[in-house]
Amino acid sequence: MSKACFLWVDDEMELLMPYVLFLKEKGYVTEFAGNGHDALEMCRSRVYDIIFLDEHMPGLSGLETLERLDRVAPHVPVVMVTKSEDEGIMNQAIGKKIADYLIKPVNPHQVLLSIKKLLEKKELVVEDAAMRYQGELAQLDRKISEAYTANDWKSMYNELVYWELELEASRHPALEMLVAQKVEANLRFARFIRENYEQWIYDVAERPVMSPDIFKTYLFPMFDRGEKIFFILIDNFRLDQWRAIKDLLRDTFSCSEALYFSILPTATPYARNSLFSGLMPAQLSEKYPDLWIDESEDEGKNRMEEEYIRYHLHRSGRRVSFTYSKLSSNQEGTRLLSRFSELEDKDLNIMVFNFMDNLSHTRTESKMLKELVVDEAAYRSITRSWFLRSPLIPLLKKIADRGHKVIITTDHGAIRVKRGVKVIGDKETNHNLRYKLGRNLAYDPKQVYAIHHPKNVQLPAPNVSSRYIFAQNSDFLVYPNQFNQYISYYENSFQHGGISLEEMIIPFVTLTAK
Repeated sequence: MSKACFLWVDDEMELLMPYVLFLKEKGYVTEFAGNGHDALEMCRSRVYDIIFLDEHMPGLSGLETLERLDRVAPHVPVVMVTKSEDEGIMNQAIGKKIADYLIKPVNPHQVLLSIKKLLEKKELVVEDAAMRYQGELAQLDRKISEAYTANDWKSMYNELVYWELELEASRHPALEMLVAQKVEANLRFARFIRENYEQWIYDVAERPVMSPDIFKTYLFPMFDRGEKIFFILIDNFRLDQWRAIKDLLRDTFSCSEALYFSILPTATPYARNSLFSGLMPAQLSEKYPDLWIDESEDEGKNRMEEEYIRYHLHRSGRRVSFTYSKLSSNQEGTRLLSRFSELEDKDLNIMVFNFMDNLSHTRTESKMLKELVVDEAAYRSITRSWFLRSPLIPLLKKIADRGHKVIITTDHGAIRVKRGVKVIGDKETNHNLRYKLGRNLAYDPKQVYAIHHPKNVQLPAPNVSSRYIFAQNSDFLVYPNQFNQYISYYENSFQHGGISLEEMIIPFVTLTAK
């Protein structure tokens, strides 16, 4: 059985027999058309894997045939074969979306290379990635077991994301091994956080960069150098999602990547307010009681972000003019783009894009989205699709044209939850699936990270007996009543608020216009 069937369109068929025999030995079948009209008719009656098209033919030229093939067989790759090295012809052919370009005289091995590039590249790349991953498997296992510092874990997570993206296009067994490694890594990471988190909160000088440290560590030095900054926060944005869109900015920006740790809970009311204010949540609630909104209150918990930013800049002693925009739709982004000249007058422009967070919540409720976002690869794919069609692309292009600096970051990530863990709470307990705050919580202490004294980690305590518990790994917290119903509803949804590599170790990217 042949591996593939090709159509070769050329008015000098007798000269092609050496290629036919060579390709036949490799398991391929080649059919011929002596002119463009015959080629079009043959393509109407069957589907070919590749079309080799001579550029210079009587009647319909190669370029004219190529244009008509785009209507008859739009998904079949076309390789243009020509004697001419004329740049204009090359440009026309490339503009008509040819897959490859060969200049006569053509060596049979050149033809074979073109075939492999078009038909087997994906399989060859995947197989190479799988072999490289398997070669490093033992070393990765050792790194996971020996990760003792925050920098170790950042490096480890970076490697896991790299291999996940390398292997995502296949169903190679190596991908299952990677998934198992991520599970083991998250188990050990949760233990690491339990052992170190409280110390981090008080030992500011020794801890890794965390949510309240972002302005002090990254933005203030930029202000002091007189740089204008466009600060773009994409809510619920993970490292792998950044990597999925990174190539789209390659032509306009050079990028510098860093990773930082979100505070707990890895949820917007805590992590984002901490980032913008430069304070831990308990400090916020004490210093600005009129602005802080408790879990038990119905008001939106992130309505005061602009005020937190203003007070933060004022406390720093810097005279920084800024704008703040929260964007939940493309229309809002388009309106922001229309007043770009106003933004340029400011030292700092902060923009919060809520799409990814909205996607996570909508995906849980929508049957259609559940079918679309079935796994991590689909989550990255829909992120890329959104980014390509969002106002962010023209906005970033305009910023690059003006030569300004851009920050792209987030307040926390998200994890796809798999296992329900039972917890009991009273009616005042919050509803988040990855953490609970309440007075009368009952749970298995082996399955959660419990904080009995919230003040020890700079979290607000509405009552003397209030405590926090955090889900770990891919667990989510479910009440016993209607347990099975909640499991089927939320299983495999993307949630945040707890402890995992995906939620806590998040990207901070600096883009500099080229």
